Formats: sequence, C-alpha cells, structure tokens
Amino acid sequence: MLLHHELLTAPDATPAKAVVFLHGILGTGANLRSHARRFIQSCPDFLAVLIDLRAHGRSQGLDGPDTVDTAAADVAQTAERWSVPVHAVVGHSFGGKVALAFARSHPGLKAVMTLDSAPGPRLEARGSEGTLQVVTMLETLGRPWPDRDTFIAEVERRGQPRSLAQWLAMNLESRPEGWVFRLSLPRIHALLDDYFRVDLWPVVERATPTVHPERSRGTESPPGPRVHLVIGAKSNVYGQEDRARAHRLETESGGHVTVDLLDAGHWVHVEDPQGLSEVLLRRLGP
Repeated sequence: MLLHHELLTAPDATPAKAVVFLHGILGTGANLRSHARRFIQSCPDFLAVLIDLRAHGRSQGLDGPDTVDTAAADVAQTAERWSVPVHAVVGHSFGGKVALAFARSHPGLKAVMTLDSAPGPRLEARGSEGTLQVVTMLETLGRPWPDRDTFIAEVERRGQPRSLAQWLAMNLESRPEGWVFRLSLPRIHALLDDYFRVDLWPVVERATPTVHPERSRGTESPPGPRVHLVIGAKSNVYGQEDRARAHRLETESGGHVTVDLLDAGHWVHVEDPQGLSEVLLRRLGP
C-alpha cells in the first residue's frame, strides 16, 4: 500500500528531480505545503511531494511495525512510482528522523534537511513534552463528536490553545455515528517511542567524507548525502551536547553538514516561515 501524497509543480514546468516534505507527529503532508510551493516557484526544476506518513492523514492501514525505519521504507516504496528521482528530503521533527533513515539506504540522495529534529536518542522526550501531553489528552476525550466545533471546544476546555485545537480537528472524519478522530493513538505512541529511541547521528557523520585505514589499498568510503540541520534557537529539542556535536560536524565536514539557527521554537516552519524559506533556497536550491 502506497502512502497518500500530493505532487506540486511550478506552472508550465517539467521537473527533473523531486524534493520530498515529511511532517511531524499528528500532522499531514499539508503542514509544509506553503513552503513547498514557495520553493518550486523559485526552483521550477523540482517536483515537490507532500507525504502523509504511516498512521497519519490518509495513510492508514499500512502493515508492519510502526517505527522510523518502516516509515522510511514506506516513503521509498512510494517514491518508486514517481517519474523523477528523489534529490532531497525535508522533514520536521519525527519526519526529520524518517528523512535521515531514508538517506541511510538511498545512496543516490543528494541532501537531507531536518527541521528541529535532533538525530540522537531522547529517551526522556526532552523538547517533546507538549506533544506527549496532547496525545494523552486525546486518549481521554470521549467520541464521537456531533461536529467539529464541539471537538474544538472540548480541546480548548482541556487547556490547549484554539490554534492547536483547530489543527487537531483536521484529523476528524465524518462517519455515520458522528465525527471521530481518525488516527490510531496506540500507533502514534509506537512511532513516538521509536523516534525517541533511535540514533541517527551516524547518518549525519557519514555526510563527512571519511577515509578508512584501508586507504593504502585505495579503499575509501563514499560520503552520504549532505545533511542540513535546521534548529529552533528557542527550542530545547537539541540539548547542549547535541548542538555542540552539530557545530563540530559542520566545522569538520567541509560544507557537507550545515547548521542553521532560526529565531523560533520547535515549530520553525510556523514561527519563522521567511527564515526557513531562505534556508531551503540557500541549501537546496540552484
């Protein structure tokens, strides 16, 4: 089963390569649509692909364990149906780790950009406490609801801002018994558990050309795709050690790893849209 996805092209363009946009937990491909549109307007040789990751949006019912690796494999299987190769993958939060996992098994990929997504483990869920609180809150809500407004009002009553309540309401689905939240929260928990556990720093480190001891025999390991780490300056998803590691790799990589700090919290694409658009063009554009 393929992931639900949306293809965007600039007017009258014939793209030769694709850039894939991956959302975070509880989101959908539409979350990054405005950034994708702006990017292809400036870079019409790109096809932009907005994906609903497994157990999100319209990508329901996929088999297999709910992990970062299976989410990346879903993306790979879906990409086989496109007429152009994947040049770059951009992912926010959970989607950032999926992007790195995708890069691990796709040597033809040229670039990965993660949006406030620390590559290493965060077993204490540092920086994602709010996300876990929202998932727990959703588990305690009654269902179904007679209409969207009732759902939004209940989420607000639980102490969440109206903007978040309206965003969550995008996951409501009309059924004969009423409006229901279409996401399986146990599956969301499974994805989050793996997201916090998995360590993908090796993918970032592979972006730096490294020569093995076998160099005397002419054997050299090829570098992986360039990795562009976008960090919210006001977010604590990256701890101090993570930030130091990212900057060290940037220094050592000769441009194969970059770090951009945006004046934003975790939701960099919402809080600093202009800054992110500039980074996308600078790092992935011509």
